[in-house]
Amino acid sequence: VQLQASGGGLVQPGGSLRLSCVASGSIFSINVMGWYRQAPGKQRELVATLTKSGIANYGDSVQGRFTISRGNAKNTVYLQMNSLRIEDTAVYSCNAEGRWDTWWGQGTQVTVSS
Repeated sequence: VQLQASGGGLVQPGGSLRLSCVASGSIFSINVMGWYRQAPGKQRELVATLTKSGIANYGDSVQGRFTISRGNAKNTVYLQMNSLRIEDTAVYSCNAEGRWDTWWGQGTQVTVSS
């Protein structure tokens, strides 16, 4: 499985961004797709995940502000990020999990700054 992430950038506090992650390869192996992030000097943390059956899970710090969804093609997940805060600044990485494997895409930088 290969994961291609896109959509990061620079945004002001209170603004919005949408990240996309497209999976290719053995996508039938994927059970969960989602996003994690890592800020400088901090550990990687869960942002949001979405199971194949449509169950979403969010990190506490983004609950109510971020929404994860799946595209019509089923091999794409989106992360809609609203009400962005300076502390949301991080490298966001797309992740996919199968029964036996975990895959990571390249990170995309999200910077929230005035």
